[in-house]
Amino acid sequence: MDIPNGWTPSADGKAIEKRMTFADFSEAFAFLTRVAIEAEKRDHHPEFTSVWNRVDFRLTTHDAGGVTDRDVELATAIDRLRVN
Repeated sequence: MDIPNGWTPSADGKAIEKRMTFADFSEAFAFLTRVAIEAEKRDHHPEFTSVWNRVDFRLTTHDAGGVTDRDVELATAIDRLRVN
């Protein structure tokens, strides 16, 4: 399975991760809102942390014990939601 460009395997090999930075807190929060709507549609929810203008994602399928096609598909959707 190919992971999307810019996503990297986690140190434990059980997830894919990506850091995104934004102009400010409002832009980061607005982006997370778009991601939340997409995640609900897919019933697949990312782990994330948000600190001011930065969002760190970790995608894994807990039931499967690692990365699945659902994670790759959500990563691709997250990348498409990014407004530059």
